Amino acid sequence: MSSLMQKILGADWEKLPASLKAHYQSGPNVDSGHLDIEFPRWMTPYLRVLQVFGALLARSGKQLPTRVHKNVRADCHYWRRTMSFPDGRQVCFNSVWVAAGGTRLIDYVNPVMGLEMRAFVKGEELHYAGVRYVLNFGWFRLGLPEWLILGHTTIVERALSPNAFAMDFRLTHPCFGQVFRYSGTFVTERVDVQGRSTCGCS
Repeated sequence: MSSLMQKILGADWEKLPASLKAHYQSGPNVDSGHLDIEFPRWMTPYLRVLQVFGALLARSGKQLPTRVHKNVRADCHYWRRTMSFPDGRQVCFNSVWVAAGGTRLIDYVNPVMGLEMRAFVKGEELHYAGVRYVLNFGWFRLGLPEWLILGHTTIVERALSPNAFAMDFRLTHPCFGQVFRYSGTFVTERVDVQGRSTCGCS
């Protein structure tokens, strides 16, 4: 069965290295690695409000152990991210990706709020560029310009080896500069239906 990303990229899917293909495989799988989260201190109150609605995180840190559980069901790509902080607290950030036509997708952090992005392959890297934010009200979808919320989204994912990849997510506002970033390195493992790791990607 083709994964959601494979359908979105079409023929460009074959340009991706093995570790990125494993990252977007259709079956249940887990990314394990470490994440850096950074943002200006003045963004903290805003991020705390957004976190209530399931968007982003209001804590920063370096080399945070992170696990991302993923699965694709009925053309939806489910992400369950868990970051572990030095004080023992774990913070979760979940979202659902759905196709939005062509090479676009919408990353929903709750049933109403989402970010529409365009995916494209550049060399052997997978890139995302934000298009707009959306508010989904059943049959009606309202689009909001990026500058009105958090700024422009960019994501770059690149292979480090046949088994590992790096990712870099940034939000850059036209007036305030970079307002949020998380980046890290991960290895993808397939899991069985009970959630146990079965093998590394290859």
